[in-house]
Amino acid sequence: MSLLRNSLPTRASGSTILIRLLVGLIVFVPEGTQKWIFPEILGAGRFAHIGIPVPGIMGPFVGVVEITCGALIVLGLFTRLAALPLIAVVIVAITSTKIPMWIGHDLWIFHTPMLARFGFWGMAHEARLDFVMLFALIYLLIEGAGRWSLDAMIARGK
Repeated sequence: MSLLRNSLPTRASGSTILIRLLVGLIVFVPEGTQKWIFPEILGAGRFAHIGIPVPGIMGPFVGVVEITCGALIVLGLFTRLAALPLIAVVIVAITSTKIPMWIGHDLWIFHTPMLARFGFWGMAHEARLDFVMLFALIYLLIEGAGRWSLDAMIARGK
C-alpha cells in the first residue's frame, strides 16, 4: 500500500493533462483496442510476423495492458505505476521493430520488417512516435499526473 500512496503526490502543473491525454487517449487506448479488433494486422498476427514469442497470448495481453494503463493515465489514477508497463511495451516495440530496421537484419528473435528503406534515417522516421511516447511516459513517471488528476485528489485527501 505504501508504494501506491507514495506514487500519488505530484508537483506537476495542471497542464500535464495534455500529456496524459496524448499518451492515453490518442495512443495507447486506441492501439490496445485495435490489437483486439484487428488481431491479424496489429495484434497476434503482427506479433508472430516480427518474432514476439507466443503471439496468440502476447497480442491480446499487450492490448489489455495498453487499454488499462492508457485509461488509468487519462484519469490520472496510479499514473506512475501505469506508466511502467507502457514504458516496457515501447522499449519492446523499439527493440523488436526499429533496431532491426536500423541495423538492416534480424536482431536476436526479432525479424526485420519489410520496408522501403533501412538504416538510421529509415529507423528515425519509423520510430518517431515510439520515442515521443517513451519520453512522455518517462515524464509522467518522474513528475506524476499533475494537479488535475485523481492521483492529486487522493493525495490531497490524506
